[in-house]
Amino acid sequence: MNRLLESADRYLEQSSWRDIAVLKVCLLSLGLLAGMELPERWRRPARFLAAFAFTVTYLPLMTRYLRILINNKD
Repeated sequence: MNRLLESADRYLEQSSWRDIAVLKVCLLSLGLLAGMELPERWRRPARFLAAFAFTVTYLPLMTRYLRILINNKD
């Protein structure tokens, strides 16, 4: 558990404000997918946009984080 927390700290140290903004968009999209209460006609487009935004932001964030996690083995 300490290794994960330390790698998260390293990730944040190496991140800029833009990276944190992308992380927030990613989490917002995930929250929209989880708690969507829209009229039936709007659900499908909203789910598609939220899933797309989540995927587009999650993949780069996780590849960068996994590189930090793998490269900093003690």
